[in-house]
Amino acid sequence: MLTAPVPIFLVVLLIILIAPIILNRLRIPHIIGLIVAGVIVGPYGINLLARDMSFEIFGQVGILYLMFLAGIEIDMYHLRKNLNKGVIFGLYTFLIPLIVGAFASHLLLGLGAMTALLMASMFAAHTLIAYPIVSRLGLTRTPSVIIAIAGTIFTVLGSLIVLAGVIGVYHQGEFQISGLLRLLGSLVLYCVVLSYIYPRLTRWFFKHWNDNVLQFIYVLAMMFLAAQLSAWIGIESVFGAFFAGIVLNRYIPAKSPLMGRIEFVGNAIFIPYFLIGVGMMINVGVVTKGWDTIYVAAIMSAIAMGCKWLAAFATQKTFGMKAADRSVMYQLSNAHTAVALAVVTIGYSFGLFNEVILNATVIMILVTCTVSSIGTSRAAQRLKVRALSEETPEEIFSKSQRKSHILIPVSNPLTAKELVDLALLMRGKREERGKVYALYVRNDNAPSSRSIARNSLDTAEQVAAGVDVKITPIERYDLNFVTGVTNTIAERDIDRVIIGLHRRTNVIDSFFGEKLGNLLRATNKMVVISRCFIPVNTMTRIVVVVPEKAQFETGFGQWVRALGNLSSQLGCRLIFCCYKETQRAIAAVLRNGRYAIRSEYRTMEQWDDFILLANRVLDDDLFVVVNARRGSVSHTADLDTLPGFLQRYFAKNNIIVLYPEQFGEQAEEITITDTMSADIISVSSPFWQRLTNYGNRLLNRLRRRDRSTRIDL
Repeated sequence: MLTAPVPIFLVVLLIILIAPIILNRLRIPHIIGLIVAGVIVGPYGINLLARDMSFEIFGQVGILYLMFLAGIEIDMYHLRKNLNKGVIFGLYTFLIPLIVGAFASHLLLGLGAMTALLMASMFAAHTLIAYPIVSRLGLTRTPSVIIAIAGTIFTVLGSLIVLAGVIGVYHQGEFQISGLLRLLGSLVLYCVVLSYIYPRLTRWFFKHWNDNVLQFIYVLAMMFLAAQLSAWIGIESVFGAFFAGIVLNRYIPAKSPLMGRIEFVGNAIFIPYFLIGVGMMINVGVVTKGWDTIYVAAIMSAIAMGCKWLAAFATQKTFGMKAADRSVMYQLSNAHTAVALAVVTIGYSFGLFNEVILNATVIMILVTCTVSSIGTSRAAQRLKVRALSEETPEEIFSKSQRKSHILIPVSNPLTAKELVDLALLMRGKREERGKVYALYVRNDNAPSSRSIARNSLDTAEQVAAGVDVKITPIERYDLNFVTGVTNTIAERDIDRVIIGLHRRTNVIDSFFGEKLGNLLRATNKMVVISRCFIPVNTMTRIVVVVPEKAQFETGFGQWVRALGNLSSQLGCRLIFCCYKETQRAIAAVLRNGRYAIRSEYRTMEQWDDFILLANRVLDDDLFVVVNARRGSVSHTADLDTLPGFLQRYFAKNNIIVLYPEQFGEQAEEITITDTMSADIISVSSPFWQRLTNYGNRLLNRLRRRDRSTRIDL
């Protein structure tokens, strides 16, 4: 048996490395390989490793990490949308195993009423041990997976409450409702306190500390704090870890470097350690100790898996779901590990369970984990195939279109991270993503310029690498900044430019600055100008002001989808302040793109109504203004005064000024989503157009003199 730390850790790493490689060729989920490897090297196998404190600690961390990832990766929009189904599935998958399991244990195993109820609580609870399988296939946002995750928390809580009740009866000789009410009250208070404190504390921390390591340590500390607080009030710590993931979900976007680090550490170390530790607890030799153990294990496994299937089947029939959805819900809820071990250990220590039941529970854990892992892999693949087959002709057509390439001009390392984060959050679906370029333009060969360029581009590459995105750095020597950017746009076929707003250096300096003004005149591509005082992931709402006739611009659908992607990643509300005609077009783009976001609309009557938002847009909001170039169909004289208004009324707000693609040679396909999205150039002369605009503004202001106009956010 190995006792030195280095050989022990080496063996564990070799198992984590080799098991997936071998089992992937055999088309067996690697989770099974880790559990089987734990059986082989554990004390009941060749006794190479002992299940010492390292496996106790890392195993406990692994199960907490697994539940935390399930909470942090869940799509909150779909969770709210499927919450009712999740509650119903939770009731089914808890009550059916509890009732059927109690009667079956009493009739088939001859257990007493309280002992049978305690055993049934093992059948009711389950562990999302196969969750990494659906996560790797990108199915965490599908309704059936979300329903299974939502139902898990009900089963864990219900089983632990039953356990507390049975132990209370064992100690006191009778059931006392006061103890149950005290536990439920503590649970409600726990959820309320964490829901109030955690978001505010997290937003404050992320605003003040932007260091990647500190943010990662903070998230882990919050997870373990929630788990420990949960244990202190008498609820299993796995609930605290899962609830912490739900609360912190909003502040850790799926495409952020922080999320990449959390997933990497969990999937590489902690979760495999937990799975190996589960295997080390399984004593295959108990099978040879007599037919009693085999009989009890067979009965327990059949009851546990049969009841979970009935619960999934009842949910499928209740909501008219398909067979693939039922299979995913069943297999995800089929594995029994953490709660089952806690229940059988406590029951055995109090003398409620004998050694036969203890050994049979270990066999049941092995059987259910094996069936769950293999079944989840097959069901998830069928669900993936079904999702691909249900794509609409519009979605298939969009995949065949040219991918969107993004250019991020960077000027210094301090602003590079903010721009790269924003660009990656605004990217489209996987099949729509093109290349991402980071550009530094210099017009001299001074060593200081080269050093700044290298540091800026290195920072951009590191941020992108944190979310497994390859960014192409470009250091360009050119006549000036605008020439370098426009030449790169032409050479790399760029569709979108993400650039930071310059800092004013003197009183007479303009809001956009000379460089941005020249760049907007030199290119017709979509340009996103950003100025954010806080990290993007701490913003609570996105408020968008859209000019009249914006739906007729060539790049209308492009910028709507970009904001839809941003809102989806941040999990925050997207509020459009626009004219009624534009509202319908925006809603059509979001509907056809199937964006899982909360979008709202506020009607504007005049373009300068957005000034009234100055007191309504909060410091934690992102204020987006859709602008237009001169001569475009949505441009009016009002937009010429926009920089002054932004500087005067929104100087302390997080702002994005977005110029959509205009004057394009070819518009998108004309559909309900982009009505008349083509090149339309006004035939009126600039003088008459400006005169007409001022006349309309004067008339409208006279009409509104006696009433107060407000856009309520």
